[in-house]
Amino acid sequence: MVENFKHLRVEDNGHYIICYLSNPPTHTLTSSGVAEIHELLDLVEKRKDLRVLAFTGEGKGVFIKHYEVGELADSAEKNLESTETKKDTEELHAFHKMLLRLRDLEAIVVAGINGSTAGGGCEFSLGCDLRIMSEGDYLIGLPETSVGILPGGGGTQRLSRLIGSSRALDLILHAKLLTSDEAHNLGIINKLIPEEKFEDELAAYCKDLANRAPIALSQVKKIIHQGLEMTLEESLLLEQKAFDVTMNSKDAATAMRSLLNSQENIENVLEFKWEGE
Repeated sequence: MVENFKHLRVEDNGHYIICYLSNPPTHTLTSSGVAEIHELLDLVEKRKDLRVLAFTGEGKGVFIKHYEVGELADSAEKNLESTETKKDTEELHAFHKMLLRLRDLEAIVVAGINGSTAGGGCEFSLGCDLRIMSEGDYLIGLPETSVGILPGGGGTQRLSRLIGSSRALDLILHAKLLTSDEAHNLGIINKLIPEEKFEDELAAYCKDLANRAPIALSQVKKIIHQGLEMTLEESLLLEQKAFDVTMNSKDAATAMRSLLNSQENIENVLEFKWEGE
């Protein structure tokens, strides 16, 4: 993938891509950075061979510090100065649209949180399918109420779905930042990685996912996200249809027959050449 970005450095490894987010010296996320991620998604959505897309921070010890406060402050001041009646907006912000595109991407999206992140950076990670984080003296959370606003990039909705409404309320109302260990214990972070091995372990994590059955992975991602908005009966029907998709794949038929012929336990079958068919 050849593309020149100002805020992104893209490392294309075939079945998986690692995208480094860069905005020195502040390491914040800006509207121009969001626009570039949309441009990246325009490209990767066309990739039939892509199985994993990971984001990590280019800066040392920081994933995304937060969303650029200067942009938010400018917007708030313009609202105060305006004499026009504020109308309810019906269209989602570009940040929301970006995270929804990550949700709907067939590839698994990983947040490689290589340091501290708060506010919009934390919300970005919550919009990814999986989150791994560096061990160390790093913090993650949604502190917006400490400056008189609330998490406006999906944080209230995604965090409550992830850890429950009561825990999310407590963290957001108190503007609490969590250590990496606390976030892992709450289930916000899927895996902690030693800081000195972070880049290698992120690549290994992505490679492991990319080596798994792509049809099964994309179907699991789809039905878990969609099923959260459904009744149990509706979501079971969705699962049933997705199961049929995998059962009608050449990959599954070949893999199961190979397993039977090899007489190995399924736990011992570590590698299989998946064609995505």
